[in-house]
Amino acid sequence: MKSPLKDKSLNNPGESLERHIEEFKEKELLEPLMGVAFLVMLTVYEWIRWYFNLPMQPGLMTLIAAIGIILLIRRIIKIRVKLKSLRQGLEGERSVGQFLELLRESGAKVFHDIPGQGFNVDHIVIHQNGIYVIETKTYSKPDKGEAAILYDGKSLRISEKLTTSDPLIQVKAATSWVQQLLLESTGSKFNLKPVLVFPGWYIQSSAEAMKSDVWVLNPKALPAFIENQKPQLAADKVHMLALHLSRYIRSSKK
Repeated sequence: MKSPLKDKSLNNPGESLERHIEEFKEKELLEPLMGVAFLVMLTVYEWIRWYFNLPMQPGLMTLIAAIGIILLIRRIIKIRVKLKSLRQGLEGERSVGQFLELLRESGAKVFHDIPGQGFNVDHIVIHQNGIYVIETKTYSKPDKGEAAILYDGKSLRISEKLTTSDPLIQVKAATSWVQQLLLESTGSKFNLKPVLVFPGWYIQSSAEAMKSDVWVLNPKALPAFIENQKPQLAADKVHMLALHLSRYIRSSKK
């Protein structure tokens, strides 16, 4: 019997991150849980032997088990923190994907979770108003104060505490990679727009940021930003680029 599906499906928002979560849970969480269960069973067994006057030392075994359980619980707590971060990232990518799906009504081609060489591009939008490479950063908001990010065109100041340029470097690198991918696939070089989106955050952009190559936005504003740009691609170009990118994504799936 053969599958009725001829081609592999395109990726959903956060698909690789979701797969990573499941692999992480299987690899990291199962081992300490099995360790806890083993130590508990060993302790119970030793107490039973002590009750029946067998020559064992349940106190020593209890101490060993207690130390092991404490170490494993600490590891489980770290794993839970990591899983929470991964799930938050997954939810962020999915929420951004939902906003981008609105652009299909105006003829845009939207792709999610594009596999690269050791990394993934969160989203690519091919629209008559341009090609957009979008990275999602789902940062936790502060318990107190305003959840605001100040963008000066060169760096990001997050909640008045952390200043970093790493996300800008990342999205520029991803954009260069996509540009090279399309060049190798189509034989033509296209201008691409790198975009950083921060779900749930208020973005304050300086005058210098307005001149920057990178957009930094709340994802709710992104569809309007794209639709307000001047047309750059004819409909046949949009279709051609989407076809090449679709082929690449399908060929990259395991």
